[in-house]
Amino acid sequence: MTKLSSALGFGALAGALVSAPLVGLMYLADKLLDLPFVPFALFDWIARVTPGPMITFGIDMMIEALLLFNLSVAAAAKTSEQIAAILLVFAIGVVAAVIFFAVLRNSPVHGPGLDAGWISRLFSQPVPGLVLGLIVGLPLTLVSLPMGQSTMNPIVTSVVLMALFLVWGLTLGYARRRLFQGVSAEQLVLGGEVRYANVINRRQFLVRLGATTATITVAGAGLGAVLAQGEQARISESVAGSMPAEEMKPRRALPNDGDPVTPAPGTRPEFTPVEDHYQVFLRTEPTFIDISNWVLPIHGLVANPKELTIENIRNNYTSRDQYVTLSCISGRIGTSLISTTWWTGAVMQEVLADVQPLPEAKYLVIKSGDGFYETVALDLIASDERIMLCYAWDGEPLPFDHGFPLRIWLPDRYGMKQPKWIIDIEVVSEYEEGYWVERGWDEVARVRATSVIDTVAVRDVFEKDGRQLVPVGGIAFSGARGISQVQVRVDGGPWQDAQLRTPLSETTWVIWRYDWPFAAGDHTFEVRCAEADGTPQIEEDMGNRPSGATGIHSRKASL
Repeated sequence: MTKLSSALGFGALAGALVSAPLVGLMYLADKLLDLPFVPFALFDWIARVTPGPMITFGIDMMIEALLLFNLSVAAAAKTSEQIAAILLVFAIGVVAAVIFFAVLRNSPVHGPGLDAGWISRLFSQPVPGLVLGLIVGLPLTLVSLPMGQSTMNPIVTSVVLMALFLVWGLTLGYARRRLFQGVSAEQLVLGGEVRYANVINRRQFLVRLGATTATITVAGAGLGAVLAQGEQARISESVAGSMPAEEMKPRRALPNDGDPVTPAPGTRPEFTPVEDHYQVFLRTEPTFIDISNWVLPIHGLVANPKELTIENIRNNYTSRDQYVTLSCISGRIGTSLISTTWWTGAVMQEVLADVQPLPEAKYLVIKSGDGFYETVALDLIASDERIMLCYAWDGEPLPFDHGFPLRIWLPDRYGMKQPKWIIDIEVVSEYEEGYWVERGWDEVARVRATSVIDTVAVRDVFEKDGRQLVPVGGIAFSGARGISQVQVRVDGGPWQDAQLRTPLSETTWVIWRYDWPFAAGDHTFEVRCAEADGTPQIEEDMGNRPSGATGIHSRKASL
């Protein structure tokens, strides 16, 4: 008989060794055959079916962990999510192997020299491993089919994925037989308990198994990564080719070039390069929409329903350009989930005028290719001509990972209200809660005023009028409501006005600067702002749920 502890230990080890190449091969199948990547599909499915409070709790915990290690939320959040998805499937494989070894620990394992009855022969054959592969693989395959972005035939997808899981199960069954196989001629009696000596050295077998699975894992993941680079290049080429070169708009010089207020050294760029713009999306990886098959249906309570191509949207309606700062409602005080770039799109008022909403129409229900949906009031669109269906950033087509081919922009709203990868617009009479509203976030999601200290430039002390000054700088933002004042205080002293740089537009952040008289020691700097009409930012510390974080941002520095 095999001890439970031995079964659990060898099960965990074998599970880890065999599950790693399974993940690597699934990644290779994703990139080579365009199959769903099971870890990401499973993670996305869990996010869809988990209650809103649990999802937001998980998001909060991830952000807290990133902040604990001083990592950028904007840069590391999605990578952390992807790693968690991979580890989840890996853990499922390990746990399944442990249970498999434990349940079968007292089942006979046939080896040379044993009198093998039919039960022994059964457990020495592939049947248990096949059953394990079926039990684990079938639900994961069924979950992956609707959640992934695969263009492969579902039957082919199911066959390939199940084949991988069955091979995984067979390998675990083989490992179990090799680890616990014995011969009666070499019975050992220890403390009255009969034990069988191994036919082969377990350590030698595990070394071989580890070397083989490591090779498969590295080869699968490495080749998959190479294929992924080629896939990214093809997608980028497809996106770039969706807009004729003559329609692209090279961005002019920034409208505030020459402003006398220069950003303090270390302040974030006033204009965010597109490749650095923060990303938040539902899926574990961004959605890609094939523009050759894409049309936008606008239907429902309209007199003139339309199916618009991207060329229709670019050419049939007035194009609007706007410098825009977009921020995420889940960001904490001082968040990196905020960026500024140059948006171009079709004026939404004109698009609606073309489809002619009926008198009873009140809302748009906008659906995205990643499963997101949001409701926008027609009254809001009628009141703001800046609202656009955006198809370009910085003069070029929207990047595929930022909503290509189309996203909406709603001034003064957090990003959670602004669908991207738009695939459908329905005009309706009744309000429907959007994706995040259903999960407990604010129905309006109006941007809250915030100010951030990006830098206390202790290495850039300069002299002016006989005084040594330390440049302090950052941003202030209140959606489309503007900023009239930014104040800084040091070590709890009086609030002092900072200089404000002219913003890129009325819908972008303001860069501020305060030159502080040098004083040696450890200091705490705080910042606050006021909106254009004088409304002060909320200084009380409140979390990001459900309406966005508030409070005073601070930074410590030693001089």
